[in-house]
Amino acid sequence: MPVNLSTPVAANLLPVAGVSLGTAEAGIKRADRKDLLVMQLCDGAQVAGVFTTNRFCAAPVIVAREHLAQGDGIRALVVNTGNANAGTGEQGLQDARTTCAALAGVLGCKPSQILPFSTGVIMEPLPVAKIAASLPRAVAGLAEGNWYDAAHAIMTTDIVAKAYSRQVSVGGKTITVTGIAKGSGMIHPNMATMLGYIATDATVPQALLQTMVKTASDASFNCITVDGDTSTNDALMLIATGKSGAQIDATNCSALQSVINEVAILLAQAIVRDGEGATKFMTIKVEGGKDQAECKQIGYAIAHSPLVKTAFFASDPNLGRILAAIGYAGVVDLDVEKLQLYLDEVLVAENGGRAKSYQEEDGARVMQQSDITIRVVLGRGTANATLWTCDFSYDYVKINASYRS
Repeated sequence: MPVNLSTPVAANLLPVAGVSLGTAEAGIKRADRKDLLVMQLCDGAQVAGVFTTNRFCAAPVIVAREHLAQGDGIRALVVNTGNANAGTGEQGLQDARTTCAALAGVLGCKPSQILPFSTGVIMEPLPVAKIAASLPRAVAGLAEGNWYDAAHAIMTTDIVAKAYSRQVSVGGKTITVTGIAKGSGMIHPNMATMLGYIATDATVPQALLQTMVKTASDASFNCITVDGDTSTNDALMLIATGKSGAQIDATNCSALQSVINEVAILLAQAIVRDGEGATKFMTIKVEGGKDQAECKQIGYAIAHSPLVKTAFFASDPNLGRILAAIGYAGVVDLDVEKLQLYLDEVLVAENGGRAKSYQEEDGARVMQQSDITIRVVLGRGTANATLWTCDFSYDYVKINASYRS
């Protein structure tokens, strides 16, 4: 079960004026589940995004980038689960464009005004006919209050839907921010997450919106890992409808940026808490580095180590595995004599080895918790970084061994 994560409460998900959402059961992978989402945007809405850096990126990623670059104004997003439309070659690109054309026909806009997104099994042909036939049902159900259903419609191996809302006042105007995301496995973003959508009713210029989505992803989705695999389909989109009347520019964007970051961090942490088979949620804090890059480098070495992750699953304070990961992280001039390692408040290692004050029963006590902080103090500067990860359990193997069945 997810680690200290519960299903969102529908009443807590605030509508964002100018964004309507509709879902449908298209039967893409299996029957009797919502697997298709349409998000219709008001005229004049601005959209910015960041996408996977995986060179084998999916067809919908390529098409979405193309449509954003054309600048025709985005009027809708379409998301399907159950099939990633990745590793599908030219046919995959044609299928993504056919999906856009089908939705454009229903909404009465240009295909270039549609952004497609897919998630699911890689290297399988997209069932375009099922999607096209189901789009009218999704559009018929469009409503601004449908965030709860939308969060469920984009799930794949997720156990719990992921959605949060926040509000902030800028210039006397109340701004709403609501976001949803999906992700549970194949999580090591190099820009964003598997799929994430955050909307606000503020007015934000396109260039600033792009800066804000990059800032938000760097503070959140670019700080998580479940298994070290960067997906072919990652995308995080930020939408600004302008319906609140709040005008945002470079001089007053900090409050809105903070709230967008907060929603993004909550979504990113929820993905880790719902990591496939996860039983522990680990916060990794690396402090006292020369720069943030080396702090992240060391943090990810710890977070990716199967030996570290399995030790945490077993609640076994075999913490020399953490020291080993720090040592092979690639920081060649690291002085291990200056390094300190903490497990929550327990000092585990210093002066190049086990701390004199450390008692294994103290480590074992912390390892029994479901939320644990690993803190590494490098003693070589002022930079720091915080990452989030989870353990590896038997269920991770089971889930991924049977993913296609």
